[in-house]
Amino acid sequence: MSLALEGIRVIEVAQYAAAPMGGRLLADLGADVIHIENPITGDAHRNFQSKPTDVIKAGRGVPSNVNYNWELNNINKRSLTLDLGKEEGKKVFYRLIEKADVFSNNLRPYEIEKFQLDYATLSKINPGLIHASLTGYGKRGPERDSPGFDIISYWARTAIPYLLDAQGFRPATGDNLGGLMLAFGIMTALFVRERTGIGQELDMSLFATGIYQMSFDISGALIEKKEFTEFKLRGREDSFNPLTGGYLTKDGRQFLLMCLQPDRYWPLVCRAIGREDLVKDARFATFEARARNRMELFGILDTAFAGKTLAEWRPLFTEIPSAPVQNLLEVVDDPQARANDYYVKLDHPIHGLIEVVAPPVKFSKTPATVRKAAPEFNQHTEEILLEYGYTWEEISRLREQNVIA
Repeated sequence: MSLALEGIRVIEVAQYAAAPMGGRLLADLGADVIHIENPITGDAHRNFQSKPTDVIKAGRGVPSNVNYNWELNNINKRSLTLDLGKEEGKKVFYRLIEKADVFSNNLRPYEIEKFQLDYATLSKINPGLIHASLTGYGKRGPERDSPGFDIISYWARTAIPYLLDAQGFRPATGDNLGGLMLAFGIMTALFVRERTGIGQELDMSLFATGIYQMSFDISGALIEKKEFTEFKLRGREDSFNPLTGGYLTKDGRQFLLMCLQPDRYWPLVCRAIGREDLVKDARFATFEARARNRMELFGILDTAFAGKTLAEWRPLFTEIPSAPVQNLLEVVDDPQARANDYYVKLDHPIHGLIEVVAPPVKFSKTPATVRKAAPEFNQHTEEILLEYGYTWEEISRLREQNVIA
């Protein structure tokens, strides 16, 4: 067997980046990842890459005739078009699930329920199925069904911009990602050993993790051999979609919009800001019209957002991809984080009851748990050596030789 996950089949119902990148990592290791797309619209990320000839830019990054972001997230996969909203499409999907090992998705909970793709339903078809969901805000809580994207769910809501200094720099953001990559590699190697009995060497680095984290931009440089600063957005005049980006509220807080399907959300935004008269305004009725008249629309939105506080705006935007730039205490007290148990209590032997960040992946049958505090220096030396067959005499000799503390 030359590939670690050869013989593993993954059915993927996901768009844009995060969940498809997870599927791509599995496909790189040999899994047969079947990426399901709507037969009419396809994956929305197919149309996210700007071409050099585009007058209006669809997305961030170096414009290219090569859709490098699509390639980045979907290399090594197979594509299947299927309408899950139709009964016959659902039957086809259920047949795929019968022979699948993993169902990977980034659907919101209400979509899972709407299309009958929940674990209870699919596990009856295939009891051994791994049902893996990557959502914007978790499966519980008041915002379980809110649309989520990297910039709002990961970036703004977790206080990352709040921690940046004047130069936009915040050190040590790669350690946890490096740890996740390391755990991913180890889990894959353990899976291979389970199947073959063979161990192997793994090689990872923070540098490689950083390149992977920055691959959205680096992919463009690899294809076009151009520096991104040539195309860097220097002001609002270069941003063609006023429904993305930040706006200041009455109390001086930044509120981010991330409507990557702007025509879909334009009427909702107009309703939220109390300007439904703008919906059919010829200046803003289409994406192209809003792009042409973007500076005027920026002004309208600036004025609107300045009229209410952040607390007043948030309940008006629950159906629209958006998020405030939170500070650390807001992240700690975030009701959505609390509803999904993203923090857990630990009874510390010295400090008493404290809270810590919970393991990031929720397993339904074999959950990761926080069971004990980090060890004190030298706490378990004797215990471990005794488990490995050392006698007390040998342990004493090792201590006399300063081999152990």
